[in-house]
Amino acid sequence: MSMCTSSFKIMYSLGIIFILLPVMVLAEKKPNIIFILADDLGWNDVGFHGSGQIKTPQIDALAYTGLMLHRYYVTPICTPSRSALMTGKYPIHTGMQHTVLKAAEPRGLPLNEKLLPQYLKELGYSTHIVGKWHLGHYKKEYTPLYRGFSSHLGFWSGHQDYFDHTAVEEKQWGLDMRRGLDTAWELHGQYSTQVFTKEAVGIIKNHTTSQPLFLYIAHTAVHSANPYMPLQAPLASIYSNLGCDTNQARCLYAAMASELDQSVGDVVAALGNKDMLKDSIIVFSTDNGGPANGFNENYASNWPLRGVKNTLYEGGVRGAGILWSPLLARTGRVAKQFMHISDWLPTLLTAAGGNTSNLNIDGVNLWNALKDDTDSPRKSVLHNIDDIYRNAAITMGDWKLLMGATYNGTYDGHYGPDGRDSNYNEEDIIRGATGNAVKKIGMNLTVEVIKNLRNEATLLKCPDRNHTVPECWSLKRPCLVNIAEDYCEQNDLSDLYPEIVKKLKEELEKYRATALPPGNLPLDKRADPNLWNHTWTHFGDYIAPLNKNV
Repeated sequence: MSMCTSSFKIMYSLGIIFILLPVMVLAEKKPNIIFILADDLGWNDVGFHGSGQIKTPQIDALAYTGLMLHRYYVTPICTPSRSALMTGKYPIHTGMQHTVLKAAEPRGLPLNEKLLPQYLKELGYSTHIVGKWHLGHYKKEYTPLYRGFSSHLGFWSGHQDYFDHTAVEEKQWGLDMRRGLDTAWELHGQYSTQVFTKEAVGIIKNHTTSQPLFLYIAHTAVHSANPYMPLQAPLASIYSNLGCDTNQARCLYAAMASELDQSVGDVVAALGNKDMLKDSIIVFSTDNGGPANGFNENYASNWPLRGVKNTLYEGGVRGAGILWSPLLARTGRVAKQFMHISDWLPTLLTAAGGNTSNLNIDGVNLWNALKDDTDSPRKSVLHNIDDIYRNAAITMGDWKLLMGATYNGTYDGHYGPDGRDSNYNEEDIIRGATGNAVKKIGMNLTVEVIKNLRNEATLLKCPDRNHTVPECWSLKRPCLVNIAEDYCEQNDLSDLYPEIVKKLKEELEKYRATALPPGNLPLDKRADPNLWNHTWTHFGDYIAPLNKNV
């Protein structure tokens, strides 16, 4: 008799094997990871941050049974945030720090960068993306199927018409909707948010649960569409949001947000129906601050935060974010851990059982800090350095230094609406699709719990201005703010604390010394959709266009 057989018989006789085997199975199981990225959603465009103007009961139910990320930072605009999410690096370290990637640019996120889905695929994950890519498509090697994803239904550029799925850039117009590398003409007329939701739900329904799932749902909502009709929603959503505000453009925006919220509920319900919810991690995040007050032909609200998308004030970089999972030791709380969008890569890899100790990235592993509610290992955030715009900002602890401004400071003010006087119905959250799904796995919500958490997560109106110090205007001179006390960034304390200004400037210079030049390139005439059957395509792979007469 072999030693192995003998040991097995002893264990069997003692009943030990019945205890050890389930433990071994549990130890090997990796969580499903569902990452939902909203586009241009403002701080004040979710109910759990205090406004009742836009109804988000599905998102709110996730927030109240998960973690509301109170000190969570993104980058100020689309492409840089997506590059940070995928690489775990600040955009200055990938050359993606200046503005967005244009559809006609012959570049993309550098191919030498290893991306989040590639890491997860090595850990045995089935990886899928639904929705917006915006990290390069001029050659097929830059598109999702070559960057670690097994499937993609969505678009490659930065925005699209929600119904006809065309993108207008630099007066060029073409279809931008793909199923893998194939043009998805058949989706014409179907609303983008609903298309992406249907695809995401289908992936969940057809998933083999013995394998962990990574599903990245990158919505176009609530980004504005093409200039001829920037705000678009189905009629049913428009009618249900009529009268949300005196500004009807804001109500159209609310209708778009309602569709986004419904999508979250459908995805969570699908996970519940598949019995995958109890083994899942769900992240909900915006990619940048909201475009408020007509900026980018949109009407988000970052109230009471200052600034808009593509500014370095809090309204541009402080993100609405949620981490939800039964794997968290303490759920249903406002998480005060300091966090940046680049942290998701090491954080999620750790949750998936990966080793992040040798990664050369800027992201910090926060899994244990968030799971166990301990102090964040992140102590500072570089918001950006853009030497073309001539602006930069960094936060270290409670201190934030801002230098320079975009748009000559035009959008550096405070923009509403506040929306706190609007009706907020806790019962809608409890009875919604998300509320019901999480209840089935033991996460119950009550009206009292919702009210208490919402009060804790809400930033109230701006504190009184301190008129003994200069007003903060970073366009005029470097501005130092104590962000813990002055989250509205009103008071410039640089004259009172010159030594802190000096320290933060030195940190910025250290980062500047490591920065790659911005990778932006002139637009390529070969990208013109008229040359390619009126579609945006991977034009760099072809010698000659389809339409030689244009």
